[in-house]
Amino acid sequence: MLLNVGEGQDGSLVFAGSLKGETLEMERYPWDDRCVMALAPGGRQFMSIDHGQADVAFHECPSGDLVLSLPVGAFGHDPEDAAFEWSGGYLNAETAIVTICGEREEDDVPDDEREWHVHYRVDLRTGGVVERFDAHSRHSYDLEPLGDGSWLTTDPEGRPVRWIDRRENR
Repeated sequence: MLLNVGEGQDGSLVFAGSLKGETLEMERYPWDDRCVMALAPGGRQFMSIDHGQADVAFHECPSGDLVLSLPVGAFGHDPEDAAFEWSGGYLNAETAIVTICGEREEDDVPDDEREWHVHYRVDLRTGGVVERFDAHSRHSYDLEPLGDGSWLTTDPEGRPVRWIDRRENR
């Protein structure tokens, strides 16, 4: 079990728990600035985002050892204008979906169109950013990767819609 305890502006603590007989044993990870976003299919890895939203990281589970860390700049965005959103997860065991967001500063953009978001596919075997990912999402939180090559979004009435990744190498 992974437990993320948010402390507002003070950061976030992450604990790993496991059953030892009838006892739940908890160990705290050595950082206070990461938020757990998702657990990989099979439970051997998890994804976290820096509390300041500057990077996304992938860790071995349960050790927490760092496997891969990618800053906003690795996705072609200026860290002054963009950040990782608290959304995304594992499309499958070898592919993660991450979300980057920001706000448009132009005066001619209506208020309801100022916020933007883009999803990206990350190949966890190579550690590389593969491409933008069209999740068919209406907003940055309207994406729930299911780990089996599919994900959920919602239709305009708020009902769930399941999408399936049709890429050959998924």
